[in-house]
Amino acid sequence: MSGAGCGYAAAFEPAMRLALAEAARSGDDVPVGAVIIDQAGAVVARGHNRRETDGDPTAHAEIVAIRAAAAPRQATWRLDGLTLVVTLEPCTMCAGAVTAARLDRLVYGAEDPKAGAVGSLWDVVRDSRLNHRPEVIGGVLAAECGTLLRDFFAARRIR
Repeated sequence: MSGAGCGYAAAFEPAMRLALAEAARSGDDVPVGAVIIDQAGAVVARGHNRRETDGDPTAHAEIVAIRAAAAPRQATWRLDGLTLVVTLEPCTMCAGAVTAARLDRLVYGAEDPKAGAVGSLWDVVRDSRLNHRPEVIGGVLAAECGTLLRDFFAARRIR
């Protein structure tokens, strides 16, 4: 994993800011946002948590964005050449989807010590038994991503 402090990881900060803006659109859902960018950095798809809105337990930001990126690719479901940028370390479902979609790279902000599957609890995306392993860059704007989540849950505890 590349460190968030290096220049290469810093190159993903603009995309992470877009993911943070997407997270802010989550409403009553846990504020997690994702964008998928191409090799030039152009946004191909966006997503935010929609589990509560859609009544769908699989409507995580990553899944919403992956589905949106795959929709126009009628000839293939593979998302090679693309990067998923997400504000929170993916869970097992989303890490599996990153691998299954053949995304080239995964960039995330805050670690998720309770459910993270990109190194915190499990490491799905780097499992050598799988046929695809994306590059992983963690900790991009981690403090901002973590603050958004902490503020959300703190507000819920006050109610």
